[in-house]
Amino acid sequence: MLRGIPTEISPDLLHALACTGHGDLIVIADDFYPPYSKSPNAITVFSKGNTAGEMVDAILKLVPLDVDYVDHPVLHMIPDADSGVTIEGSKAWEDVFKAVESNGYSKECIGTIERSKFYEMAARAAVTVCTSERLPYGCFILQKGVL
Repeated sequence: MLRGIPTEISPDLLHALACTGHGDLIVIADDFYPPYSKSPNAITVFSKGNTAGEMVDAILKLVPLDVDYVDHPVLHMIPDADSGVTIEGSKAWEDVFKAVESNGYSKECIGTIERSKFYEMAARAAVTVCTSERLPYGCFILQKGVL
């Protein structure tokens, strides 16, 4: 047993996070995300029973964000501009924004990324965490920084 590890972090996820380094991408995936086709080289860890917000909160207790080298080390998926789909907001987004702020980061470090660009970026992910998030566009990318 270890102290200070959030209960949402399984041993497999702890190991996967420990294997990442500065600049590595961590996908927080909703329940609909296909990890094997969209993030084929990533370590996939299933964290069912948790929302995206809960996972971001737990991960940020252990992993620093890359606030020194990128403007938006947290990205949330939005519809493609030409998709005809609009979404004004989401409880999943709000929960992640709250998790980011409660872990000492400003909202300014959060950006948006269109769905197709998200998939392109997610293909380079080191870790994909598959949650039970069911709200639309409940996928996020975190970029790991240094302590």
